Amino acid sequence: MHLDFTQLPAFLIACAVVVLTPGVDAFLLLRTSMRSGTRSGLLALAGIHTAAFIQVALVISGLGVVIARYPAVLTGLRWIGAAYLLYLAVSITRGLLRRSTGVAVEVPPRPFRQGFLTNITNPKMLLFSLAFLPQFIGGGDPTYQLGMLAAVFLGLAALWELTIVVAAARVAGSLRRPGVTTALDAVCAAVFLTMSVGLVL
Repeated sequence: MHLDFTQLPAFLIACAVVVLTPGVDAFLLLRTSMRSGTRSGLLALAGIHTAAFIQVALVISGLGVVIARYPAVLTGLRWIGAAYLLYLAVSITRGLLRRSTGVAVEVPPRPFRQGFLTNITNPKMLLFSLAFLPQFIGGGDPTYQLGMLAAVFLGLAALWELTIVVAAARVAGSLRRPGVTTALDAVCAAVFLTMSVGLVL
């Protein structure tokens, strides 16, 4: 086994840009942690990275290339992912409407499932891994190179998202006021709806 680390500095810079760019995961973790606490945020994080690990494993094994050659599979995943994001947006919006009429709303108790489904049904991670990771393969064995790069990328993403979970849970007590939670829910609903439309288009 030979690993080539010459591409690692450029890869770390590229990873930082990708990881720090806000997306569905960041908003899902932010909302979950602020509304339900650290434990729920960690469960959502575990769901997100379970799905990400599966998709990256497909790329490393070579199955990702096979799947990417069949547009119907990717189209099906895209529509499923868009439908689930739309479901989340509608659910949040319904909660906002119910609160505005004084009806109590219970926070959904399945953060792991939410994190997992928002990622496993989104083919963007699979296609991103297929397009992004191979650019930084050096002179070593390609399989081990992909494994190393995937581990670094997922590790950095997990570290940043863990920071989001801990920070959001800590400030939740001081920010858990009707105006703040309503604004957060409205922003998250808008983000999920926008991402859903983006997947369809």
